[in-house]
Amino acid sequence: MVLEKSNAYGAGLALIAALGFSLKAIFVKLAYPYGVDAITLLALRMGFALPVFLWVGLAGQRAGASLTRDDWLKLFALGCLGYYGASILDFWGLEYISAGLERLILFTYPTLTILIGVLFQGKPFTRREVVAVALCYLGIGFAFIHDLGLGEARNVWIGGALVFGSSVSYALYLSGSGTMIARLGAMRFSALAMLVSSAVTLAHFSTSHPITAFIQPLPVYGWGLAMAVFATIVPVFAQSAAIRRIGAGRASLFGMVGPMLTIAFGWWLLDEAISLAQMAGAALVVIGILIVSRR
Repeated sequence: MVLEKSNAYGAGLALIAALGFSLKAIFVKLAYPYGVDAITLLALRMGFALPVFLWVGLAGQRAGASLTRDDWLKLFALGCLGYYGASILDFWGLEYISAGLERLILFTYPTLTILIGVLFQGKPFTRREVVAVALCYLGIGFAFIHDLGLGEARNVWIGGALVFGSSVSYALYLSGSGTMIARLGAMRFSALAMLVSSAVTLAHFSTSHPITAFIQPLPVYGWGLAMAVFATIVPVFAQSAAIRRIGAGRASLFGMVGPMLTIAFGWWLLDEAISLAQMAGAALVVIGILIVSRR
């Protein structure tokens, strides 16, 4: 009974994480009409989230083993790749493409993690993984057809390339984070990586924008705060807690609803059109990730 309750709790947390991550693109799209640019919006997101991650990170520092110089160097590299590099490329890409296409491209990061392992870590490339990768990228092709029918082709290709770069950056972050999570624990590592990402984001902002760029219409602050709370803090910690209770494989399966949620929210809140090609593409991507996530 206790185990069943823990599994149900873990499943609920994984669904909360999937919901939060799926809302990020929606919040970005809702903020852009007010004239805010990508780095300012990302700085607001990180700035609002910073106190929570600082508190968790400091608590972990007091309770856990001290970090070596190599640990800090790895954290810096992973922080630059993860929630800074992946985020800024994603935010730039959302200036060009729909939230639905963005989520589908980002959702290919498990296949990219596999390809990184095959190309650089000597891991085998199984037949099942080949099928999964093929399905994912066929699905992306269908989603591209949908977006190409709605706007200028050049914008779709630019936005798609930027978001794909974001997915590559996040896959590199995941590929390098395993040993650090084993050493520090998921919660502590997530908090410290977010702190590094926040610092790099704010440094980027301070070197490229005057401080007055933080003066924005009130709705921008609202969407930035919503992004920090509901699309950053809550899903990051919910995902870590879900992985602790039900394992990474099962937690990732619940994340399959993410692309569908983003497409639905895009239709509801952003008036983004839904087509048969887009839904077919989403289904192929989800099937591909489902295949590759099964162990």
